[in-house]
Amino acid sequence: MKLERVELVQVAIPLVTPFRTSFGTMTTKDTFLLHVVTDTAEGWSEFAADPEPLYCSEFVAGAEIVLRDFLVPRVAALRDLTAAAVGPATAKVKGHELAKATLETAVLDAELRTYGMPLSVFLGSVRDRVPAGVSVGIKDSVGELLDDVERYLAEGYVRIKLKIEPGWDIEPVRAVRRRFGDALPLQVDANTAYGLADAEHLRRLDEFGLLLIEEPLEEDNLHGHARLQRRIATPVCLDESLHGARDTAAAIAMDACRVVNVKPARVGGYLEARRIHDVARAHGVPVWCGGMLETGIGRAPNLALAALPGFTLPGDTSASGRYFAEDITEPFVLEDGHLPVPTGPGIGIEPLPDALRRFTRGRRELLGR
Repeated sequence: MKLERVELVQVAIPLVTPFRTSFGTMTTKDTFLLHVVTDTAEGWSEFAADPEPLYCSEFVAGAEIVLRDFLVPRVAALRDLTAAAVGPATAKVKGHELAKATLETAVLDAELRTYGMPLSVFLGSVRDRVPAGVSVGIKDSVGELLDDVERYLAEGYVRIKLKIEPGWDIEPVRAVRRRFGDALPLQVDANTAYGLADAEHLRRLDEFGLLLIEEPLEEDNLHGHARLQRRIATPVCLDESLHGARDTAAAIAMDACRVVNVKPARVGGYLEARRIHDVARAHGVPVWCGGMLETGIGRAPNLALAALPGFTLPGDTSASGRYFAEDITEPFVLEDGHLPVPTGPGIGIEPLPDALRRFTRGRRELLGR
């Protein structure tokens, strides 16, 4: 397979409601899709980060430069292009895992379409549908939070995740437990908002029987998370701190995490995400698939990943309607608390031409034409 053309398609899609975390508030999914054309097939992928480097160091404009000037030229020079060759070809470029994941995923989509193989088959998925959880952002009031949780449960979501930050943690969790009971699968996500000095405060969450607390301390602080885990009963789950299988193995060995959140974009793509899954599963550590408010282009491959055997907890692979009144692909619809794993070749989905046209804010050629 030979890379012939790479196009960046900038899109902006309004969210149905603002989504607030400790990093800030989003009202629009503003990112880009990558469209690659090879001599055998075409492929699509989605850049997962945001216009500003708040969630992580990568951001939309920076990723475009890295792809255009450093990653795409290296991959275009390959005589025999495969998704497995993308990582070694771009290894000398330090970091930029999300940009690398975007390129690797688009190439993987094209490669699998060449052979008519679904991503789920390639990864080794064992289910044709996955249980869907939902992430609930920080609200202006507890009453508003309870209304949102009630609505999501009525829609059929099987697990609730609450975003928390200092000043919005104990009382919201207590209110949700009081209203919906102890049987509700409930977890919280701090997005690195706390310090180790907050350990005694975070220990107050133990009384609520949470599935986990996600990334409570600053990222890459495995030692701090291990010390925190010794002081709280709630399982610590790592997200931003895990950049690959090696980090995951180290975190598990240190007891810095007892649950792993895999975001394929954050770790460089689906090949490394599968390796992380394998490491965690070998150690008996539960895995689940996180989300980045993806369009259908990013949601489809996440569902294939979440169908692997080690993904034993519901992920953030919510229905399309959770975020968008209209998506750029056919929507993923919740059925009995689950979403279907795509069965078509590659990632199993493509942009709808009319929807893509409406939400496109610009197109740029990174290779060809």
